[in-house]
Amino acid sequence: MNTETLQHPGGAAAGQTHAQDTVISVSGLSPKALHYSRVFELFVVAAIIMLFAGAIHLHVLLLAGDWDMFLDWKDRQYWPLLSPVVMIMFPAALQGIFWTYFRLPIGATVGATCLMLAVSISRPASFMWWTDYPLNLVLPAQMIAGAIVLDVFLLVFRNALFTAIFGGFAFAFLFYPSNYTIFAPFYVPVSHQGMMASMADLIGYVYPRSATPEYIRIIERGTLRTFGDSASWVSALFGGFICIFMHYAWWYLGIAMSSMKFLPNNAKVMALMGTKADAKAGA
Repeated sequence: MNTETLQHPGGAAAGQTHAQDTVISVSGLSPKALHYSRVFELFVVAAIIMLFAGAIHLHVLLLAGDWDMFLDWKDRQYWPLLSPVVMIMFPAALQGIFWTYFRLPIGATVGATCLMLAVSISRPASFMWWTDYPLNLVLPAQMIAGAIVLDVFLLVFRNALFTAIFGGFAFAFLFYPSNYTIFAPFYVPVSHQGMMASMADLIGYVYPRSATPEYIRIIERGTLRTFGDSASWVSALFGGFICIFMHYAWWYLGIAMSSMKFLPNNAKVMALMGTKADAKAGA
């Protein structure tokens, strides 16, 4: 900011007017057309956000499935192992894109926020309002804490390999403790018809789903489901090692999918496009 802008209160407004006049003169648009162009850009940004949110949500639903969908599937053995491995894929790809092209360490947080935006819309709409299921049965897990730590590691190391090693491991290891405060009340043991179950199981018994009795099976054996044990931390550690490789692979997959490649304009390419190549192009 120059001295003239500091001395005159209207300097900032005058600078904005001058910048707008410059944009109009370069683009050849009228002031009204420029306004509509900026409104259109806002719609494009909103559409991109919704597109990424829907893509990440669909990706997690297809791969994590019922472990992310239903409360009685959020056990202490398989849920901390499978969910972080699935949820790190899109954030790692976005992290690679944002860091490679814009030098912004926000990709993982953007991906986690898009997923939470999608599930916060879909879960109440598709279950609580449409099918009259309680929201407690379909509470989504969150990964924002691990995504923030993942971006912090990228900001510190500025390297894909070390971010994958330390950040990917921390992403998976923090998944269970960051969600424990949400789901701890549903791990409380209860007696149901002479059997030991958890509060999550009891909710699943009261509200059966379309694939009953498949969906009311106990997917975790022994006392791991209702009493604390080290199985959850072992699963988190193993999930962290897998996330190291998944982050590194999806980092470069995101860069590859966002890169633009051009084929050489030779005779074979032109034949595939349905055009004939001249003698110079064929040579």
